[in-house]
Amino acid sequence: MIRTIDLLSAFLGLLLLWPIMIIVVFIGFIDSGSPIFVQTRVGRNKVPFKLIKFRTMPLDTESVASHLVNGKSINKFGSLLRKTKIDELPQLINVIKGDMSLVGPRPNLFNQSDVIKERSVHGVYAVLPGITGLSQIQNIDMSSPVILAKTDKEMIDSMSLKNYFKYIFKTLKGSGLGDTIN
Repeated sequence: MIRTIDLLSAFLGLLLLWPIMIIVVFIGFIDSGSPIFVQTRVGRNKVPFKLIKFRTMPLDTESVASHLVNGKSINKFGSLLRKTKIDELPQLINVIKGDMSLVGPRPNLFNQSDVIKERSVHGVYAVLPGITGLSQIQNIDMSSPVILAKTDKEMIDSMSLKNYFKYIFKTLKGSGLGDTIN
């Protein structure tokens, strides 16, 4: 049931939001020369997948967790994209491909060994990663691996259609600050 809702929502989102995405791509070309950011992340069962986002930092920014990146690395246009969460829209393609769900634990990088260890202990990798979830709306980021893994597990154990939509609506209403940047 959730997969069907994910697919319908992602298709509808892309259909309705393509004008915004085209504008972001155009401005992104002017701003950085490369508006799309693709990064390998840890997926379900620890299978790697390519996460797609709009670029918010220069091309030469080191590939590390957002909380380890200097805040000065985010360009002005990228700051707007992050505040509005528009940088996440291309992940709807990841949802259609089956790499992600709309709701689930945020996918981490393979170099985040502390996060991988804690999430493995709690069985977090048994589900698809998501664009949003309980940790995101509670502003828990990957700088706190133990709290993150426990919160992700709580979300997984209590997942229902009601909670699925609750997390989406809270995200759309502005809950969660997005990725923490130093």
